[in-house]
Amino acid sequence: MEAAVATIADLQLKQLQSQYTGSEIQTLPDGTQIVSIPDVKLPSGWNQASTTIRFLVPVGYPAGQPDCFWADATLRLANESLPLSSGVQPIPHLGVQHLWFSWHVTAWNPSRNSLLTYIRVIEDRLRTPQ
Repeated sequence: MEAAVATIADLQLKQLQSQYTGSEIQTLPDGTQIVSIPDVKLPSGWNQASTTIRFLVPVGYPAGQPDCFWADATLRLANESLPLSSGVQPIPHLGVQHLWFSWHVTAWNPSRNSLLTYIRVIEDRLRTPQ
């Protein structure tokens, strides 16, 4: 049996796990990977104190940058409305509904940025409930 080859994302997972306990990567049938980060703390203004964040790592990563992310399907603003640029939809290949955020990196340097960089982008979005 052939051993699996570690991807750059797999190697960066240790760095992510050092700051986000329970983080994991799952390889999907099309070769993309999904990163899951449980218990990401949220500021007041959300209807939950924390959420699990998920995002896709494209096959060409790190040249291909992560784009958009998902949170718990139940996450809403404190007034129970949907956040800006979001909607409930399934994560590709998983089929389970989650709250999808159309949130994009403005600058990405594949030789400098990492999975940890991308979770910081997500945290920046969640810092301001709107």
